[in-house]
Amino acid sequence: MAVSYNRLWKMLIDKKMKKMDFAKEVGFSGATLSKLGNDEYVALSVLDKICQRMECRIEDIVEVVPDAPSDD
Repeated sequence: MAVSYNRLWKMLIDKKMKKMDFAKEVGFSGATLSKLGNDEYVALSVLDKICQRMECRIEDIVEVVPDAPSDD
């Protein structure tokens, strides 16, 4: 399984927010922003802070993406 934060990026675009400004406002580092940008796992506390700031639920910002089936 993998994660995708495309929903978060769309939300920021809709609200006309820049990623770095958002990161500073929420209170996480550039490294965490990079992880989000690369669809890597981040701490649940980060996702909680984002949800509190955006007044949304976790499924509004992150999606669990099933692995593609392999041709064995």
